[in-house]
Amino acid sequence: MKDTPNSIEETQTLLKSGNYLCDRALTTSVFLALRLKRPIFLEGEAGTGKTEIAKVLSSALGRQLIRLQCYEGLDAATAVYDWNYSAQMLEIRLREAASETVLDDTRDQIFSERFLIKRPLLQALESDENGPPVLLIDELDRADEPFEAFLLEILSDYQVTIPELGTKKAENPPIVVITSNRTREVHDALKRRCFYHWVDYPTAQRELEIVRAKVPGIDEELAGQIVAFIQSLRHQEDIFKLPGLAETLDWAQALTTLDVERLDAQTIQDTLGLVLKYQEDLDHLDTERTKHLLAHASETV
Repeated sequence: MKDTPNSIEETQTLLKSGNYLCDRALTTSVFLALRLKRPIFLEGEAGTGKTEIAKVLSSALGRQLIRLQCYEGLDAATAVYDWNYSAQMLEIRLREAASETVLDDTRDQIFSERFLIKRPLLQALESDENGPPVLLIDELDRADEPFEAFLLEILSDYQVTIPELGTKKAENPPIVVITSNRTREVHDALKRRCFYHWVDYPTAQRELEIVRAKVPGIDEELAGQIVAFIQSLRHQEDIFKLPGLAETLDWAQALTTLDVERLDAQTIQDTLGLVLKYQEDLDHLDTERTKHLLAHASETV
């Protein structure tokens, strides 16, 4: 089992080992969350690298990654635990057939670990030979507000109460990463239990470093043009959905696959669907405007 970092510098090195490059503020938040065994709540626009932090921590520390993808209607039976009702009914029928009447201990037997289905939140309370897992609660803002109440006990005491079995408490707390795209506000009671950090779009210099790390072999001039063009797009007030870091990397990989060495207006128009994901935004960026943004981007490279 790999130990968690002992300093901010070690945390930065750990993240870099997974090609995750971030500023010192985010590195500090991750270090403190690991050191003090507190959840970290990452909020920001989609595609800025929030989910990737959990993946990198899992890989770099050699821990199991348990992911709970949130959605509208998510409940405890899906997220925490459930009972294997079909197996329980079969057990009851077998006992009835064996002894005309149901035995007194049938209820205790069917509501036991044998019939318990462990969902992600309950699984996260169990360590293995590699240590406590990394629990990723992804896009919490997509879940209904009442679901947050299920998380409070887990995030406060790292335990789950099952009426039929009692309280299941983690011997070693999992590493908890919660993400939100802020489509709605998350309750203060949950935020108070976490370290909070807003993950913003990277600076041009940071984004260029990330492209170089994530897309090995990319032409230096092309990488600079891509980042400069994306940065210019993010300053356009009439773009509904600004491209995130994920779109930058997708675009860089696609252009490298196409053996593009230098951006031009036609290439941008042909591949713009990798950068902008709404038809209205594609309509705004016509050929003339693309040429203007490209010229501006080229001046900054």
